[in-house]
Amino acid sequence: MKDLRRKIFGNLSGFGIVEVLISAAVLGFLYLALLHMQVGNREALLRIRGRDGAVEVAQNIIDSLKTVGVASIASFSKDNIVKSWERGPGGTSTVTYKADVTVGNANEYKATTKSNYENVEHVYAKQVDVKVSWNFKGSEQSVNVSSVVR
Repeated sequence: MKDLRRKIFGNLSGFGIVEVLISAAVLGFLYLALLHMQVGNREALLRIRGRDGAVEVAQNIIDSLKTVGVASIASFSKDNIVKSWERGPGGTSTVTYKADVTVGNANEYKATTKSNYENVEHVYAKQVDVKVSWNFKGSEQSVNVSSVVR
């Protein structure tokens, strides 16, 4: 019977304990490398989400300035702008932003009308620069958005 089995299946020697331990160690190193890659991806995702939130804050500020009217636009700073989003199962991420709005020189966007009686100057647009900054892992990140508000 033993010879018949050897003829059909060939050599039936299995894996030894040393081969099993080596393969378990190699699989462990591969698993650790995979976990390390996921941590880096998670940090990159948080950095990208923070940047996207900053761009959204800057765009909201510019859009709100467009509704105010050109004559009343002035430089200002705003702290503690909080944005939150879902992080998948297990919680939310919250980032606190600071926005600095700088209004540029209005001389480029001035229309002058002259008559025999008076000269009328009208500012029809202003250059607006919005710098939104936030902290990520101990360093300050920032995004600059610029627009002409008419």
